[in-house]
Amino acid sequence: MNARVLSELVADELVKLGLEAAGSAECGQRYTRWCPRQPGFGTRCYAGGRTVYVVQTKMQGRLRTVTLCDVRLITITKARAIARRVLLRAQVGENPASTRTERRAVPLFRRFLDEYWNAVSPGWKPSTLQSNRHYRRRLERAFPRAYLDQITSADVQRWFAKITEAAGPAAANRAFELLRALFVKAEEWGILSESASPCRGITRNKLREHECRLSAIELEHFGAALVNAEVNHPMAVAAIRLIALTGCRKNEILNLTWNEVRGRRLLLTDAKTGPRTVWLGRAGEAILASLEPHPGLDEVFWWHDQPLSVSRLDHVYRSCREAAGLRHVRMHDLRHSFASHAASMSETLPMIARLMGHCNTAMTARYAHLDDADVLEVCERIGAVISRAMGER
Repeated sequence: MNARVLSELVADELVKLGLEAAGSAECGQRYTRWCPRQPGFGTRCYAGGRTVYVVQTKMQGRLRTVTLCDVRLITITKARAIARRVLLRAQVGENPASTRTERRAVPLFRRFLDEYWNAVSPGWKPSTLQSNRHYRRRLERAFPRAYLDQITSADVQRWFAKITEAAGPAAANRAFELLRALFVKAEEWGILSESASPCRGITRNKLREHECRLSAIELEHFGAALVNAEVNHPMAVAAIRLIALTGCRKNEILNLTWNEVRGRRLLLTDAKTGPRTVWLGRAGEAILASLEPHPGLDEVFWWHDQPLSVSRLDHVYRSCREAAGLRHVRMHDLRHSFASHAASMSETLPMIARLMGHCNTAMTARYAHLDDADVLEVCERIGAVISRAMGER
């Protein structure tokens, strides 16, 4: 410990009050009055009229005196409290330079984001990587110039609220999950201490559940709209029909290759939950049989020498649902309807889960709910049985 360390302790305490260290003291005549209530603290008056607070302690066998600040900047009570903290820190041998060295060992958030991405992203599926690239951009601008251990829960909450307002609750949830996973890795790799993640205790946005199952009449209207669009958009219409007939996700059909088509089965290699098998009914098998493979592409669905894009598929779908008067129906609702119709036909949850490619039946139960008409019909049947048993007419 030396005079430089003492000066750094003083500067560290002054920064907390938004003040700067006083710097070099004036030369010439001076008089120091030491405080009887706080040993080592006093006021020093110079011939030029300037008066400052000073702190003095013995370090390495020598008395060291450091100026705190001008007496006009803070009250003597505050100055005495600063002096007390400085002297205590000096007595226990604290060195601010060592603390700064430890902090530099923790990387900046932006730098650790690169390290995390390079280490983890090679294990993601292509579809996950593509999606996370979008959400990574939200993180890159999140905490500029902040070290990883400087980010607080309040910082994360403010960022989360800002992303929710700008991009919507669902997109904010996905970006938050990426951030949360990053901090989990920081703990696992020993960069942060256990349970130090600022994401703990933050609640994700609650999303409005969208429940929609197309009725027989709605499916008839939608089918008629697909027939009309088929002339100009044969590939997109075929893809939409296959989604409706298989309950597959949009990307699973768009990324489908001819190598994955095996008779009445689709052996998907990049499904959301990993490789899975999709079974085809006669109608689905007929759709694939009617398609002409592209001579230079592996993808089943294409447009102008390019794989059919998400934007083009969405465009055709939106035009068809408008024509059918189904503006409220999302493309994902075709998958939802597939599961719901299976449930209304009394298929078991394990069977529906297998058809849908779910890892567990809890997810299937969310999709495969029955509409009000189904519930009412069952209620009527149960009520009739109970009424007869009770002898009612």
